[in-house]
Amino acid sequence: MDEQLTPRAAFNKVMGLINAGRMNAAAAICRETLKQHRNDVNLTALLGAILLKARDFDEAEQRLRRAIELAPNFAKPHEDLGYLLIETGRIDEAVEILENATRLDPQAEMAFFYLGRALSMAGRGEAADGAFEASFALNPQRRKLALAAEHHKEGRHDEAERLYRELLRESPENVDAMRLLAGILSNKSETEESEALLERAVSLAPDYTLAFLDLGQIYQEQHRYGESLDCFQRACRLQPTAAKPHYLLASTLAPVGRTEDALASYRRALELQPKHAGALLGTGHTLKTLGRQEEAIQAYRQCIRMRPENGESYWSLANLKTYRLTDNDIEAINSALRSEDDLTDQSAVNFLFALAKAHEDAGDFDAAWRYYSRGNARQRMLEHYDPVQTEVMNDEIIDVFDQPFLQEHTGLGHPDPAPIFVLGLPRSGSTLIEQILASHSQVEGTSELPYLGRVATSLNRNRADGINYPHAVRELRPSHLKALGTDYLERARLHRHTDRPRFVDKMPNNFPTIGFLHLVLPNAKVIDARRYPLDSTLSCYRQLFAKGQTFVYDLTDIGEYFLEYQRFMDHWHEALPGHVLTVQYEEMVTDFDNQLRRLLDYCELPWEDACARFHETDRPIRTASSEQVRLPVYTQSIHYWRNYQRHLDELIEVLEPVLPRYSQYEYINRQQVSEQPPPDEGL
Repeated sequence: MDEQLTPRAAFNKVMGLINAGRMNAAAAICRETLKQHRNDVNLTALLGAILLKARDFDEAEQRLRRAIELAPNFAKPHEDLGYLLIETGRIDEAVEILENATRLDPQAEMAFFYLGRALSMAGRGEAADGAFEASFALNPQRRKLALAAEHHKEGRHDEAERLYRELLRESPENVDAMRLLAGILSNKSETEESEALLERAVSLAPDYTLAFLDLGQIYQEQHRYGESLDCFQRACRLQPTAAKPHYLLASTLAPVGRTEDALASYRRALELQPKHAGALLGTGHTLKTLGRQEEAIQAYRQCIRMRPENGESYWSLANLKTYRLTDNDIEAINSALRSEDDLTDQSAVNFLFALAKAHEDAGDFDAAWRYYSRGNARQRMLEHYDPVQTEVMNDEIIDVFDQPFLQEHTGLGHPDPAPIFVLGLPRSGSTLIEQILASHSQVEGTSELPYLGRVATSLNRNRADGINYPHAVRELRPSHLKALGTDYLERARLHRHTDRPRFVDKMPNNFPTIGFLHLVLPNAKVIDARRYPLDSTLSCYRQLFAKGQTFVYDLTDIGEYFLEYQRFMDHWHEALPGHVLTVQYEEMVTDFDNQLRRLLDYCELPWEDACARFHETDRPIRTASSEQVRLPVYTQSIHYWRNYQRHLDELIEVLEPVLPRYSQYEYINRQQVSEQPPPDEGL
């Protein structure tokens, strides 16, 4: 540091930096000034407080004890040290220090509050009540906040919300009330107000780590990954030794394709909190994405050792496709299910799917079906899927995006030819197609991007007249269509990490949005990944998805969903002739070279041998098919549904109207159906 500051000047500068959220710079000035003025108690105590916020407990304790040594009657370092001792589990020491703090400053309401916490943790309830009452007497708003928080904790959310709002009317800058109210509103899906409260909180308190974490999670849920990353990176700077910010940062880096960075952040979280089960699970998922299977297995195993009741660890192992659960694993799962009342619904579902996969791998398809049926039935109760509402929305989309409307508005959106959309029903070959295309020198794979649907439904904002997507599209002018295309491209840019001119978005659920896509990105390529209906629907039913595919957990639901998908694709082929390329999975794996040329010709890409050797590509793959697309094409998966045929009468009945249309694929490679299953059958 070139400039030598006086202690007073340094103190003032540090306070300004703290208010701006620049905690590292503030700490640096404290350290530099203390080299020349080592006995300055104010800077020593302030540095201790900064380090405490950063959860650097060891050095914070040293600095705070030094401040107390320099000024034994200075209450604030006693208060901060007491809080540190609570956080590090030294409750008896905390009580002693905080009793000194309240004696030195009878107006220190936070010291009384921390003392109440420490006494409560020490089992001294009556004394704790007295300390809390003293704190509340000094700050009546804290009493109201504590009461609201108690309502919140006990699930009385309406009463908690009323008190939080009352507090904010009395004290509009109470950032704790803002954050806690935002949490209630977020759970009620009132996202806009929740987001606004948290943005206000961090603007008033730039060092409020918890508010940054909550805000980052709200952005993350909306797939606003850039803003989410900013929040979590800020939280990591504010609390570099806390595991949670690094864990949440990793969980956002992963979906934007920064896989190695995500792995580093998960590992940093584990350095700080070695028993962080979420970080261990995330590490396993990330290693799987990178194709480092043995390390992924080790991470999942470690997670099982630490939290054997967490079914997701077992399902993650079973879902590795090329891995088989051991007899000990199966016994452990059965033991957990015998104590099912002690499990969360989600863990029970994961255990059931893991058992189903284990029995399937052993060739016992009847037993596998029993577990798949139980797991799907339980998961269906956790989902919010309305097939009638889905069909009504689909009717509206087909009505709006008819052939005359699409022809009239052709070529008006953003002209960029970069996007290649691969869509269709999940588990129908989209990952295989993406992997082939991403092996081309001109194409980057970006996985499943959630943005096209979000751009479409952005038309619903600020509409007081109730006219929403899809009907609102009819009001758009060419400039609006181009702007919407630009919006999609800007959102997708976060996921692009090379200078390749083209990129693949393989979100399967984009198929209802093809008409909108044609308007806003008229030069984009659209590939429909299609598979024999009974194979694609059954493969979905046998897959426990992380999120997003709410229709797959009931045979009637998924059969009817396929019919809706078929209806959509028939409509798009009629309304946009020649615009969509259908790639049939059975043809792709039995006539690979010809289908590959057809695919590349449609995408206007020159032949490259690397596309035929797609399985040699080492790019990260974030789907359930991540292992199998690292293998050459195989045909064993065709008509895998026959292994479960005796259980599929309900599904066959629903699909009966469309099955004749796929009769040419019914007996392809039938002789291989009886073989043992491949690593997995749905790409």
